[in-house]
Amino acid sequence: MKPFAFERARDVDHALSLAAASPSARFLAGGTNLLDLMKLEIEQPPRLIDVGRLPLADIAETAAGGLRIGALATNTAVASDPKVRSRYPALARAILAGGSVQLRNKATVGGNLMQRTRCPYFMDAAKPCNKRLPGSGCSAMEGLSSTLALFGASEMCIAVSPSDMSVALAAFDAVAETVRADGSVQRRPVETLHRLPGEAPQVDTDLAPDELILAVELPPPPEGGQAWRKVRARASYTGALASVAVAGDRVALGAVAARPWRARAAEAALADGASPAEAAAAELVSAEGEDGRKALVRRLAADVIRQAREGVGS
Repeated sequence: MKPFAFERARDVDHALSLAAASPSARFLAGGTNLLDLMKLEIEQPPRLIDVGRLPLADIAETAAGGLRIGALATNTAVASDPKVRSRYPALARAILAGGSVQLRNKATVGGNLMQRTRCPYFMDAAKPCNKRLPGSGCSAMEGLSSTLALFGASEMCIAVSPSDMSVALAAFDAVAETVRADGSVQRRPVETLHRLPGEAPQVDTDLAPDELILAVELPPPPEGGQAWRKVRARASYTGALASVAVAGDRVALGAVAARPWRARAAEAALADGASPAEAAAAELVSAEGEDGRKALVRRLAADVIRQAREGVGS
């Protein structure tokens, strides 16, 4: 790990002023992803701004009947919150499916959203990677592709988002609230918080260097069943091969794109009376990649949609 400066933010304004003064700095919360990348020298920020003690961990009702979850609420706190468990069970299940108990105790909502891809070629500094070093090439294109993008990829990058939580949040139409040093506040759908790679895969999000996630807000849960399921190579300490979240008439896929993938074609097919299998097949028409992986996602999506409709996953 290369040397870096460390400063602990006294409050939100102090954190933002530090970030504005040092655009290459990174915010540090639980550190479960950033510190690992720094040890591998994949991330080399000259300064860390510790925001872990800021008062941003509350989980509260909103006037509209939804929930506002502070960016520093731990994954454990969110998954165990009675309001989340009773009204957004698919979100609780998604969080419990990600990482070990120890990681969930440290990882935060904001940090979970900001974690970077776990593409094996991005994580290996000896391999060319356009996300890590723009213009160097994409080793994944000719490498193992069992965990890489089926949707939204480009010739520059086929990496996927590793966040399980964001997939469920996307199915609930959640938004992330952010603030900048000039006091401007923005609300971005979690579904589109991350950019698709295009010609600039090294840019993960549209967030400015001095932009801090304050909270994630969920609208009231939709009518209808909810379900969540994740398939992986082994039961723990590995990312998803695919995941699916269903909330009412909304469907989101995970581990198939650089951001949680709202299955709009599947949703439209369901609205037109299609069966779960037909809806899943409609979404996979535009998918690229291995036929075996596409078949896995298609079967999984059909099963989870069926579970939600039957109330099995609620």
